[in-house]
Amino acid sequence: MTEPEALAHEVEELEAKSASAARLFDIRLIIGSLFVVYGIIVTATGINPSDEELEKAQDININLWTGLSMLLLGLLFLLWQWLRPVVPPSAEEIAAAMDRPDAH
Repeated sequence: MTEPEALAHEVEELEAKSASAARLFDIRLIIGSLFVVYGIIVTATGINPSDEELEKAQDININLWTGLSMLLLGLLFLLWQWLRPVVPPSAEEIAAAMDRPDAH
């Protein structure tokens, strides 16, 4: 393999690693996962409420509704992340941005 081919191969590997790191640390994945986990926990506590809990909340099962809302919000975040994944800029885009005078 010649030197330019080896360099091009190395650049491709780094771009692939960058793309996977960007997807891994996407804030939508973190927020969505937390909302799903907490939504499951709160929904589970609201499935069988006591009479005392319902009386405190004016006969509204607040844990159930809040848990389901959190679960829905978390799933929406995960769906958003799945439908519109993060695409990191290419090496050419970064180089072009660095050459602009307003980038400094």
